[in-house]
Parts: sequence; C-alpha cells; structure tokens
Amino acid sequence: MSERTAEMPFTMHLEELRTCLVRTLLGILIGAIASYLFIGEIFQILTFPLHDSSPDAVLIGTGPAEAFIVKIKVAIFAGILLSAPLSIYQLWVFISPGLHQHEKRFVIPFVFFASLFFFTGVSFCYSLVLPVALRFLGAEFVDIGISANIKIGEYLSFIVTLLIVFGVLFEIPIISYFLARLNLLSHQWLIRNGRTAIVVIFVVAAVLTPSPDWATQILLAVPLLILYGMSIGIAYYVRRNGKGRGKGSGSELGDDEGKGRGRGREIS
Repeated sequence: MSERTAEMPFTMHLEELRTCLVRTLLGILIGAIASYLFIGEIFQILTFPLHDSSPDAVLIGTGPAEAFIVKIKVAIFAGILLSAPLSIYQLWVFISPGLHQHEKRFVIPFVFFASLFFFTGVSFCYSLVLPVALRFLGAEFVDIGISANIKIGEYLSFIVTLLIVFGVLFEIPIISYFLARLNLLSHQWLIRNGRTAIVVIFVVAAVLTPSPDWATQILLAVPLLILYGMSIGIAYYVRRNGKGRGKGSGSELGDDEGKGRGRGREIS
C-alpha cells in the first residue's frame, strides 16, 4: 500500500468515492442525452434479435406513458455503454492511491483492455446468446399455440440485463491479472478450487439470467468456464514472469509453493 493511502483518513476515501461516482453518473447522463437523439435507431437495434428470431412476435405497450418510459430506459442503457471507458477509468482513479508508483503506469492498458472485454461480452451476448435464447423462448409459444404479444418493458429489461451481465462478467480475466500482480491470486489456487468454481459458475448463471430456460443459462455458464480457464493461464503467466509484488513470494490465496520457499529460507 502506498504511503499516501496509509496517511489518508477514512473520510478522504469517502470523498474520493463520492467524486468518482459523481463523475461516472455525469458521464452516463451525457451519454444518455446524446443517445436520446438517436433513440429510434437504438430501439431498432435492441428489438432486432426478437424480430429476427421470432418474426411473428409483437411488442406491445400497456400504459399511456410506457413509450416515453421505454425511451428513457433505452437512452440510459446506451449512456451506460457509451460511458463505460470513463466508468472504468474512475474505478482506476479510486483504487490507484493503494497502488505503488510503478503500478500506476498501467492505467492506459487497464482502461483499454477492461473496456475491450466489456464490449466483447456485450457483443457476444447480442450476436450469439440473445438469438438462441429468444428462438428457444419463442418456440415455447408455438408449442402451446399462443401468439407472442410481449410487453416492451419486460422485453427490454430482459435483454438489457443479459447484455450488462455478460459485459461485466467478461472482466474476469482483467481482474485475475491484477489480483495476480498483487499476489492475491495464483494459478495453483484457481486449479485447486476448479471443481468448486464449476458449481459456483452454474449457480451464478442460473441466478443472473433473467429467464428460467436452460439454454440461456448454458450460454452464460460456458463462457464463464472459458474465462475461468483464461484466468488460470493469466495468473500462471504473471507468476512465471515474476510480475507480481514481491517477486518470488507466495500468493495470499494459497500459493503453497511460494510459502514453502519462504519457510525454507527461515529454517536455513
């Protein structure tokens, strides 16, 4: 931990948190205002997966103000996407006082790759997960002979939740990299807890998916398993190249090899 962080009182931490949150919200607000100017085009993009997978499905409104509320929600969602790099940068600003001086130079790679993985997760969900999930759910209407008249608010909540969940969960490799650099995570620990991680991943997929169908849950669980495997490789790369804090020391999350070396030095 840096000397500045050690000297900062708790109230100053709260002040920095408040400042970062205000800047993040302002970024979302500006992005939402800009997106509102193109709300029709954005709405068409969001509804395309439904019309493509279930051409007979009809989106309906059930209240006099629902169209306006939907436009506001779509604009806010678009604002969140547009301001994602700024939000990620504000996260870095908040945690940077706890980093060493040489670690603070990673701000540009962190913002770039975190933004890249976030948008990759959103794109993966939009181009692959949503079509499969909506096609599966649309077939259920056909099986029982019911016309799909879907409330627009419920539809948007469904897809927006999925898009954001995939975007956030695709940050796992980035988080693993920095935890490994801080010696808070090791590939040995990830491998040893692999079975538990598999169970947790499927539980998380079941909880986070807004629909109970197994297809959507599988489409979330499989990428998470792949990302977990990537995290093992990333943690191994960091440790092998000696890029963690205190090169050669053990990870706090169960690097028994490093701890064993430390005990050996103490005995000698």
